[in-house]
Amino acid sequence: MTSRYGFSGRVAALLVMATLLSGCGINNIPTYDEQVKAAWSQVENQYQRRADLVPNLVETVKGFAKQEQDTLVAVTEARAKATSIQVDASTLDNPEKMRQFQQAQEQLTGALSRLMAVSERYPDLKSNQNFLALQSQLEGTENRIAVARRDFITSVERYNTEIRTFPGRIWHSLMYSDMPLRENFEATTPDAEKAPEVKF
Repeated sequence: MTSRYGFSGRVAALLVMATLLSGCGINNIPTYDEQVKAAWSQVENQYQRRADLVPNLVETVKGFAKQEQDTLVAVTEARAKATSIQVDASTLDNPEKMRQFQQAQEQLTGALSRLMAVSERYPDLKSNQNFLALQSQLEGTENRIAVARRDFITSVERYNTEIRTFPGRIWHSLMYSDMPLRENFEATTPDAEKAPEVKF
């Protein structure tokens, strides 16, 4: 009889401890880490959306401004470079790869800005319905990229703060020491935070 109560007492004690531990932040670090990965996936998703718009945009401009070959080639090459560098959740801890990815995206942003500036010289292009629709989609995508990057920055900040402050620091050293601080999004060119100018 005593052993039955002893076993039940141990089970009850374990349940109480599990409840207390779950309420004191033991799961925050992996939870916040998953939020960082999900937020980065949204950044990539929006960059991919922009990359998918570029070929149609280039073709539309090409139809009206064939003599702007240098600009069209620059946009096409920047898109190819931006889509060739793949960064997923597993490489978020590689600062050099992140920098390469960000630089490629910024080059595409710059090339798109030049393409939009070129379109100013072609009134027929500016009034083309297909171009106007693509311009609107591009503008919306740039806004989505900005929001996704902001959400990623917020997620990284929450995660990094958790593993550097009490009690997260204790849980990190005891249970999650293999989970490093995360690199945050960092613009690598002076005006990288500016979206391409797409207003006419």
